[in-house]
Amino acid sequence: MITVCLNEANFEYDIHSLVKAFYGKEDVKVFADRERIRRLEQQETPLFHMEIAYLHGADLSCGGESARAAGSGKDRIEISLFFPPDIGLGRAGGNLSYEDGGYLPGIQRGAEAGFSDRKETKNILKRCLYRLLSEYTGQSLPWGTLTGIRPTKIAMAMLEQGAGEGAVREFMSGTYLASRQKVDLSIEIAKREMRLLEPIDYQEGYSLYIGIPFCPSICSYCSFSSSPIGLWEEQVDAYLAALAKEMAFTADACAGKKLNSVYIGGGTPTTLSPNQLDFLLTEIERRFNLSDLVEYTVEAGRPDSITSEKLQALRSHGISRISINPQTMKQETLDIIGRRHTVAQTVESFRLAREMGFGNINMDLIVGLPGEGIEDVENTMRQVAELSPDSLTIHSLAMKRAARLKMFPEDYQGMEMENTWEIIDLTARYAREMGLLPYYLYRQKNMAGNFENVGYAAPGKAGLYNILMMEEKQSILALGAGAVTKYVFEPDLETGNIRVERTENVKNITHYMERIDEMIERKRNGIENYLGLRR
Repeated sequence: MITVCLNEANFEYDIHSLVKAFYGKEDVKVFADRERIRRLEQQETPLFHMEIAYLHGADLSCGGESARAAGSGKDRIEISLFFPPDIGLGRAGGNLSYEDGGYLPGIQRGAEAGFSDRKETKNILKRCLYRLLSEYTGQSLPWGTLTGIRPTKIAMAMLEQGAGEGAVREFMSGTYLASRQKVDLSIEIAKREMRLLEPIDYQEGYSLYIGIPFCPSICSYCSFSSSPIGLWEEQVDAYLAALAKEMAFTADACAGKKLNSVYIGGGTPTTLSPNQLDFLLTEIERRFNLSDLVEYTVEAGRPDSITSEKLQALRSHGISRISINPQTMKQETLDIIGRRHTVAQTVESFRLAREMGFGNINMDLIVGLPGEGIEDVENTMRQVAELSPDSLTIHSLAMKRAARLKMFPEDYQGMEMENTWEIIDLTARYAREMGLLPYYLYRQKNMAGNFENVGYAAPGKAGLYNILMMEEKQSILALGAGAVTKYVFEPDLETGNIRVERTENVKNITHYMERIDEMIERKRNGIENYLGLRR
């Protein structure tokens, strides 16, 4: 455990995220509540205690960088580490707290900060905190202080405004302390995204997401709104009927706009029977005008859900892009994480799809799975390279609260969840050797090791929907249980900032079906607000 005590409530989330980037396995507690911190420390002795003070016009100094500005009377941020003495109680079960005294002072840093500019204050705080933790741990993070999920948005926004690559590099390295390698990757992806998005009309177009919340089984790392198909087989038709009702409303409400991409995800859409798939795809064709469609994706996902009859149903409706997602090609890992298919089924499903004419197949992999090291990842990459997918998404394992890996860690004791920059570099090298170039990137909260997810694609095979979703360039109407609609408004004329508003459907499948009229009403209010404010 690491405890962080603030003298006022401000930037708790940013502090927590950055400390976790250095200490991914530690439980980090950040509060502007000294009594709460004291109680936590009496229950468990922390690895260290941190004090962060926002000093308004204070003539104070904790030494280090702040000493140079002592006496200035300017607003300041000061950060100090304190270490509990060795009292022979180890990391757990101690009864000593910082408030009891006796903690040993450690590294201290400070910086001037004009609190009137919140964004700049946050950046100053994070740089100060980063340098302190980097000095203490001897580590540097390739993404520097960046803890948000869309780092390429920074590069894209600057390039769109006419900044040169040199200016982008200077800004990202100076403001966020990002490494040259990651800044260059952000610029490369941003430039590729801009070319791919050039023909898309952001304001008059929209994209459609349809969620199928059923899977053959639930993977241990999964936190999505999905349920085992075996428990729901008798109610799938009722779910599709509710979905068709939401589709009918959405199609009418968006009749004057251009539908650019459709993405059917989940869950695993191919848990549906061939007839159910045909019903779903027919309803989409019947309700929506597809004349402006440039991409149509269905996540076939789990190899154990794929049959020739289901693939034929997709082909007969003109699906242009599918995913077949092994996550790993190591059978022992598949068994551990609850994916009830074999490596051989992955190969068979992929080859079957190729034989049936699918010319744009994506594969998803996860690195950092229990018990897998760099040799296992390299073996997976070799086997995937033999199949030669058209695109490949490399995910770094993120420990979500709702995932079994997080909820029941005792089930995975003794299994290292290893992810390193050597592994990330290995996957990038294999992807490029396969002729696949990076085209989108995002990061997740609780991603072990401060890594990223990167999508690679062959020329002409990039997933447009992925870019639109991650870069928040276009409104995405999302249908189904747990689906989240995002309305992307036009940039503010003065600031250039883009506002994004969300409308959520309930996650529970039964509630979604029972409350479908309420879900439609939520969507009606969201669409009316979006269209009304745009006029």
